[in-house]
Amino acid sequence: MRPSLGVTAKSDAPEELDGGHLGPVVAPPGVSAAARLTGRTPIVELSKLALGARHRLLAKCEFLNPTGSVKDRIGHHILDSAERRGLITPGLSTLVEATAGNTGAALAAAAAGRYGLVVTMSTKMGSEKEAMMRSWGAQVVRCPYEVPPESSDSFINTARRIAGEVPAGYYVDQFNTGWNAEAHELTTGPEIYQQTGGEVAAFVCGVGTGGTFTGVGRYLRRMGSEAELVAADPVGSILAGLVAGRKEPARPYLIEGIGGDFLPGQLDLGLVSAAVSVPDRESVQMCLRLQRQEGISVGGSSGCALVVALRLAHTLPGPAGNVVVLLADAGTRYASTIFDAGWRAAHDLDGELMV
Repeated sequence: MRPSLGVTAKSDAPEELDGGHLGPVVAPPGVSAAARLTGRTPIVELSKLALGARHRLLAKCEFLNPTGSVKDRIGHHILDSAERRGLITPGLSTLVEATAGNTGAALAAAAAGRYGLVVTMSTKMGSEKEAMMRSWGAQVVRCPYEVPPESSDSFINTARRIAGEVPAGYYVDQFNTGWNAEAHELTTGPEIYQQTGGEVAAFVCGVGTGGTFTGVGRYLRRMGSEAELVAADPVGSILAGLVAGRKEPARPYLIEGIGGDFLPGQLDLGLVSAAVSVPDRESVQMCLRLQRQEGISVGGSSGCALVVALRLAHTLPGPAGNVVVLLADAGTRYASTIFDAGWRAAHDLDGELMV
């Protein structure tokens, strides 16, 4: 029998009422509505996209989180954990973080009215993310994209410097804090396992900080799952090469939020079954294909992961099962890039996608 693909049941989840409607989500005093709405995202089968595939292609819809990305999970978890440890104080501390945009937006929403926030972001990232963070009151500092990670002008080193300069500054450090992967080991992993009845033949997602991949992978392995854990990586990133034992120079690429020119501290390489490089054009075209065939709009990192997941749905050996792909963020924040015909033409990203 196929497992239910709806919202994962949790002890604090709202009970389902007669007629299949959900009652109100009640936030305890001091807990924001956004925090209560984070997580418990649905899984949906992409039956049109994967027509004729050997395996079911299931999408974990993280773009349905309050700010539109999977990063809401770590935004709330990191702040709550730091508060419990006494590392930050509402009304006093200023949070500082290096971001591709999604973690910055998640932190801005979680910190609103409680903390100051300064985010650093490279010039590669789209304007929609900057506008979103500023609307929550964050200060945004743009840093040059094509500089090596050791440069003092890189977005990470700039964030470290600012955290040491502002009064009561606290560097969140999503690339290295254990609370990143922990958030996914506590929530995303269990949700996927429950929603699929533990039947996961493969799990695919992009790797930026490595927190989502590592947290989900650790939970699946702890539950005895033998699923293939596959990282999707843009061509130009060094991560796929490192997994294969190759040291290759980083090259510029257009997909935002995943890959990179350094190995993130969060990524547990021992969990990676394989890492697959995907050209920008294929990632972008997959975003358009998903939108047109399934009516879902997601960002380029999700397009990258979908290219890999769809191939696995057709080619993965073994009995028919579930290939789960994580759709990390909403396409609305790429209106001026991926979903703009002029931008695609300027970067030679149009054309038929062959999968």
